[in-house]
Amino acid sequence: MNHRVIALAIATLASLMSQGTLAQGLRPSGAPAGKGLTARPAAAPSITLPAETAAGSGGSSAPRQADFIVAVVNSEPVTNNEVRSRLARAEAQLAQQGGAMPPRDLLAREVLERIILERVQLQQAKESGVKVDDFAVSQAEQGVARQNNMTVDDLYRRLARDGMGKERFREELRNQLLQQRLREREVEARVKVSDLDIDQYLREQQRGADVASMEINLGHVLVLVPENASPVQVAERQARAQRAADKVRAGEDFAAVAREFSDAPEGQRAAGLLGLRPADRYPELFVNSTLGLPVGSIVGPVRSPAGFHVLKVVERVTAGVPTTVVQNHARHILLRTGPQLTESAAAARLADYRRRVLAGQADFAALAREHSQDGSSKEGGDLGWANPGRYVPEFEQALNSLKPGDISEPLVSRFGVHLIQLLERREAKLTQREQRDMARDTVREKKLDEAYATWAQELRGRAYVEYRDPPQ
Repeated sequence: MNHRVIALAIATLASLMSQGTLAQGLRPSGAPAGKGLTARPAAAPSITLPAETAAGSGGSSAPRQADFIVAVVNSEPVTNNEVRSRLARAEAQLAQQGGAMPPRDLLAREVLERIILERVQLQQAKESGVKVDDFAVSQAEQGVARQNNMTVDDLYRRLARDGMGKERFREELRNQLLQQRLREREVEARVKVSDLDIDQYLREQQRGADVASMEINLGHVLVLVPENASPVQVAERQARAQRAADKVRAGEDFAAVAREFSDAPEGQRAAGLLGLRPADRYPELFVNSTLGLPVGSIVGPVRSPAGFHVLKVVERVTAGVPTTVVQNHARHILLRTGPQLTESAAAARLADYRRRVLAGQADFAALAREHSQDGSSKEGGDLGWANPGRYVPEFEQALNSLKPGDISEPLVSRFGVHLIQLLERREAKLTQREQRDMARDTVREKKLDEAYATWAQELRGRAYVEYRDPPQ
């Protein structure tokens, strides 16, 4: 049985992934700076309820035996009934997925280890002073209900049939949010993505991709070699091509060099550019010579039957990176929370702003300039056009649910509480730089997974864990 599948089942009530960092608004650390929101963080709790059966899916009708301690984590006990309850949920979700069921004792050990790791993180969160306001728990609660296409009341009726009460469920949501915020604070500062990391990722994508699925735009200088040319003529032509390559590598404008040296038609009429086209419409020599090289690279002179070529990688559409996306243009008001302003109080204040704007009693931009605690406040909260993935998941999900002109309900993120208005939406072609930014996000997510695994292992290694009787 794949342990990753087991772990996903065990995480029935916690599919939290750390992937973002901090900044002024909502953009990942290390990403290009911009005004307003800047970071991409962990998603909110995501809970898919197992399929309901006539007897309920939580196994709550099973006889409950006398409880006992199965492990002690830094003096805090883990009981057999805790493991049994979580194990029942894991088994229900695995059954719903239709996969092979692992041996029960193996799954029970996996569940116990997951509980130990969660307990260690919650203890660390408490020691570090990490807190979660009731408003954030209620927001997560509503998100879970939406995810399962039901109201909050329907959610709790369903959970009650599965043997889980409201207070216990909210406690589990709060614990997930505590772990999420701890990971955001402890792990994300460890992750840095360099241009070399991005270049390596793009080269790997290109090597593993079907060439026919790639598009490239090459700059081209051709120095023709006449048929039946003598060795002296070939050498003279090669030297001319080398001078062209040297000029471009020294920083001279490629279009000017193409006009001076190229014998190809595009050298005079198209600034030496061959145009963005599928790679399989280029000569194999051109594709193989430039494959895996970053944009801006100069290649050559390379020889073909026609003569000597100097090539420049002007643009590349990498397989797996979209060329067009739907962009959002939004503005927001951010209130930062802390000892002087709770999330609940900030949400109430923003709800009043929303009411006033909708009633025509106030202007959103004016309220943002006066009250927002984000760098975008000077522009009336305007965040400009943004590609998918620019904002933290909870912010982006709320934004994507709006129609132009709509104003969201107050929304909690790691940065505070937001009020969002969607101004416009459009489809746009990505520039080469924007494609690299999206590749940066992918590389960052991979590094965050690795950093989280290392951090969790370190935290687990520092904890005192005493195993007692095995769970039953």
